[in-house]
Amino acid sequence: MTDNTPRGDHTFREGDTALLIDRRGRQYLIHLEEGNRFESHIGNLDVGALIGQPEGTWLVTASGHRYIAFKPTLADLTLRMPRIATVMYPKDLGTLLVYADVFPGARVLEAGSGSGATTMTLLRAVGESGQVFSYDLRQDMLDQARENVEMMSPEHSNLCLKQGDVYEGFPEDNLDRIVLDLPEPWHVVPHAAEKLVPGGIFFSFLPTVPQVQELTYALRAQGSFHLIETMEVIMRPWNVSGRSVRPSHRMVGHTGFINTARKCSPRPEVDGEAEAGSNRER
Repeated sequence: MTDNTPRGDHTFREGDTALLIDRRGRQYLIHLEEGNRFESHIGNLDVGALIGQPEGTWLVTASGHRYIAFKPTLADLTLRMPRIATVMYPKDLGTLLVYADVFPGARVLEAGSGSGATTMTLLRAVGESGQVFSYDLRQDMLDQARENVEMMSPEHSNLCLKQGDVYEGFPEDNLDRIVLDLPEPWHVVPHAAEKLVPGGIFFSFLPTVPQVQELTYALRAQGSFHLIETMEVIMRPWNVSGRSVRPSHRMVGHTGFINTARKCSPRPEVDGEAEAGSNRER
């Protein structure tokens, strides 16, 4: 599915990305062009035959195996798109949108573009009136992110991909949100305090407890952040088959810690306030 396809259009068009699902639930992303073929061990398909057909169309191979085709969701794209680096899982991206409160029209700085999963999520949330500035140290990461974003939305004039080290700072200001997928986000805290709007949200995704501790210390010590919180999201699917209802044998457990903080003015000193109590309230 591409964002130049009209909203509410549930018909496959040439140039769309489609999701094929076989009888065992295995899923494949394919690009729709006339003459394109999908080859697998259970048979080949003329995927160009999907063009002009509605979502939910079935295709049958010469050997009698069925595939069903849908336009991929953002979660489908995130998990199955080509990637160089590990991406944030859909469960964490959904939490990002809600807890970082990414809204239409927001100015968002992202660092750690990786393969573009977070970039795509942010672009959809900020809409055409918003702006996403996405940084990465490596040009190959930026190239991969651009390719994957174009799979979702060929037109993305509100995205600026930049090669650079945000630990050293960045020129963008009046930022509503800063979203980091970096190993040492505490280096960004002083810059975030300067560039976020009042009430702006700082978001960081980290895999380990020591990193969380270091970031939390930096946010508290900086003095311009409040509501500093850390959480993780565990997702457990369930199998429902007749009278048998049980948790799936596989679950998406710990993928990382979500850390958020709000930009505020420096906390005023209170006469007689003990230093220990002051530190606890930060």
